[in-house]
Amino acid sequence: MTGTRAQANRKIILMMSVSLDGFVEGPDRDIGWHLVDDELHHHFNEQLGAMGGFLTGRVTHELMAGFWPTADTDPANAGPVAEFARIWRDMPKTVFSRTLERSDWNTTVVRDVDPAHIRTLTAQPGGDLALGGAGLAAAFRQHDLIDEYRIYVHPVLVGRGTPLFGPSDTRTGLRLAGTRTFGNGVVLLHHRRTRPAPPVTTTG
Repeated sequence: MTGTRAQANRKIILMMSVSLDGFVEGPDRDIGWHLVDDELHHHFNEQLGAMGGFLTGRVTHELMAGFWPTADTDPANAGPVAEFARIWRDMPKTVFSRTLERSDWNTTVVRDVDPAHIRTLTAQPGGDLALGGAGLAAAFRQHDLIDEYRIYVHPVLVGRGTPLFGPSDTRTGLRLAGTRTFGNGVVLLHHRRTRPAPPVTTTG
């Protein structure tokens, strides 16, 4: 029997740390001002461990791949650091790059941000997809592909560097879904897009 049924899409969730003045990194890619203590790291592990995949650009992926595959083999990295190493290794990863030919650690390389391909990813079963990186976020935002924004504001003014949000012709309405203040002064601002993504329809 043939019919049409609607499936709930997996959401694309941007999770980024920013300074109070809106930068994700300072000059020369400095992120030494990120205040990630055990409380915040446990929170990241809880949130990211429930995801169905990571979406990153080449630079972010190579930085992660340079440390996390073996991070839990160092006794100095016990606790949440070692826990995240296991999360990162096991998680399916999609890297968007026009130059990277291949990558290990359960990684698929994709050339461009194609909305049709992204809709295919979100229609697959599993947890939501965590999006990382300012450049990749801009490409996703251009196509209005981001469902939720979980922005972690660190209590520091960097002055200059890489902004999280650059100029854009895309306007996106958001509603506040929640906030959380951590002991180190980091504040989570959690927003959801007011216009939900259209459901995926399948025939069968």
